[in-house]
Amino acid sequence: MKLEKKDILKALENITVPGEGQNMVESGAVKNIQIFGDEVEVDITIRNPSLQARKKTEVEILKIIHKEVYEKAKIKINVKVEAPTPSAVPKSNEIKGKPIPGIKNIIAVASGKGGVGKSTVTANLAVTLAKMGFKVGLLDADIYGPSMPIMFDVAQEKPLAVTIDGKSKMKPVESYGVKLLSIGFFTQPNQAVIWRGPMASKALNQMIFDAHWGEIDFMLLDLPPGTGDIHLSIMQAMPVTGAVVVSTPQEVALADARKGVAMFQQDSINVPVLGIVENMAYFTPDELPDNKYYIFGKEGAKHLSEDLKVPFLGEIPLVQSIREAGDVGRPAAMQSGTPIEAAFEEITKNVVQEVVNRNDSLPATEAIKITTMAGCSAVKKK
Repeated sequence: MKLEKKDILKALENITVPGEGQNMVESGAVKNIQIFGDEVEVDITIRNPSLQARKKTEVEILKIIHKEVYEKAKIKINVKVEAPTPSAVPKSNEIKGKPIPGIKNIIAVASGKGGVGKSTVTANLAVTLAKMGFKVGLLDADIYGPSMPIMFDVAQEKPLAVTIDGKSKMKPVESYGVKLLSIGFFTQPNQAVIWRGPMASKALNQMIFDAHWGEIDFMLLDLPPGTGDIHLSIMQAMPVTGAVVVSTPQEVALADARKGVAMFQQDSINVPVLGIVENMAYFTPDELPDNKYYIFGKEGAKHLSEDLKVPFLGEIPLVQSIREAGDVGRPAAMQSGTPIEAAFEEITKNVVQEVVNRNDSLPATEAIKITTMAGCSAVKKK
């Protein structure tokens, strides 16, 4: 039987290109067809790089030519994978991760270094947002050092189980208008959490997706210090709207804060950095209210934000009452008419404004995809 190129093309019109919706001929995936007697060689270019897509394409071509053209044809298929050009990639606001129903904005609060007051800042941001009338949730993602139950005076509380659409869900503990979940609710005060990464990630996923958060305007994530496994797990699990980085003015802390910003800005993560907060900016003693002592350095985080071209959200002084308030479970931002309340209100307003700016100018963040055992490698941002 004499094989004709037009018959081969007509047969290939019955095959849809993986991930596109057009048939192979319409899309231009068929690059060349050569016929030598009963031998057919077909050159195909697809944009789906998966091995499954390649194998599926090859099998479908073999079947359709044998069925529609000649069942004894000897077929050789050359499949080439061609990455789409940037202009060919559709720009979409579609979130491809696992969005949490009812939650509008997810803000990760991070620090490159421990001991800079990240959890204290997160707690006070949460209560200030609640005071402004927003519906607020707070997930304590610091698996190994959960502190939110103490800071919200709910260390003895336990989340209740509620049935939603026939499924049992955790009901977050509520305090000062903030819905809260933490691994600290499920461990004893003197019990150390000794888990490897996968166990910690599984616990986080349960608190995220097996909880009934309800309607939330802002979900704050109190991340552990550093740039490790928990951070990647969080950003794989959900689409984070933006990140806030907390640092002191000290050079040692700033060096790690720089890494924290770089982590979110990596191409493989690409979470917008809403800004940097400078904690413990200066100390003013009660007996000398006009004096400022820059114990950890002066305006270091502010200068870092300028260097990295990210917003500076504000500064918080080193004040004893902030520490005392956190220890007794009543965040300092609830102290009406104080400079501390004013400082946290300014920072919170700046965070809200940056979220508004970010949502107006950028598409929704996708949950990241880690495709190699190495995860997200270090990338030097220019």
